[in-house]
Amino acid sequence: MVNSELEIQNLSHSFEPRQSNNLVLNDINLSIEEGELVGLLGPSGCGKTTLLRLIAGFEKPIQGLIKKNGQIISDINFLLPPERRHIGMVFQDYALFPHLNVWDNVCFGITKIKTSIERAEWLLSLLGIYELKGRYPHELSGGQSQRVALARALAPGTSLVLLDEPFCSLDVEVRSRLRSELSSVLKSCSASAILVTHDPHEALAICDRVAVMKGGDIQQYSNPSDIVSNPTNVFVGKFVLQKNILPIQSINHTYYISIGELNLPEFKLISNKSVCMFDKDSILIEPSQNGYYQVIAREYRINYYTYTVSFRGLKVRVDSNFHPTLDIGDKCLIKPIPGREFLVLPEKIKSFF
Repeated sequence: MVNSELEIQNLSHSFEPRQSNNLVLNDINLSIEEGELVGLLGPSGCGKTTLLRLIAGFEKPIQGLIKKNGQIISDINFLLPPERRHIGMVFQDYALFPHLNVWDNVCFGITKIKTSIERAEWLLSLLGIYELKGRYPHELSGGQSQRVALARALAPGTSLVLLDEPFCSLDVEVRSRLRSELSSVLKSCSASAILVTHDPHEALAICDRVAVMKGGDIQQYSNPSDIVSNPTNVFVGKFVLQKNILPIQSINHTYYISIGELNLPEFKLISNKSVCMFDKDSILIEPSQNGYYQVIAREYRINYYTYTVSFRGLKVRVDSNFHPTLDIGDKCLIKPIPGREFLVLPEKIKSFF
């Protein structure tokens, strides 16, 4: 049986006490298992960092509770101090002490017994920064600082680490390398972690499970493959998966979207608020003077172009390696590619063009 490292039950929070109409977090429920890397994914202002602060003990919830290893560490009447929670935290700016070198930063707060010193040395070697132990924070690169901050969070032997967008200020190459190493480092330390990010690619690439957040609510909490294959709503499909979403019209018992007819079983009934969701590479773009759509944006992607086209306020994004390229302002036709999958929400009906 897998044990829960952390349990969050019916958690709500507001920065103005007793104002339930202005909640930053609304009835959050999730659990993190031992050794699991969980992502908190969502746009700025959705409550990700606030949830992290509640778990760390920097805030007291106005409703609900948080358990660590089965013991309550936060509820409306009790707040275990952060220093007694045995939870490590890596801040967005790393928050290294500028007057301490790498070794003293990593060892800050741990007992200077032999096992603790050996663990700190092991972490420095594991993270490839042992030779930097005498340097000060201003002498480190962003990637090196990130490794030091992670080593400091893990040095006390913490079983849970909170990571608040730790890669956001790094360049693309360093960011990619460090995030790919994160899972193996956590496994080596037998630690669980919660990673806050607003980057869907990052969350889906390295996390065991992802909690997609919007406006203080969890929209979906599942593993990456389930999110990709079964998005629960329009927000998840649009924000996380970057899918196209078009309204559906019914004409003479046949369903249409602005790019053509939908192949739906006759017995399937959908509402007048239903939408069709599909990928950018499930459609074709062709130049046409008689086309309904017009190109309003074009992005070069090395091997292809991503076009944004518009028709009566409806926007569609399409990947195409068509040559010659279309220019902004050109009229075009958008056609579905036969055999490509689409999803109808909220009914969750899957079918093919």
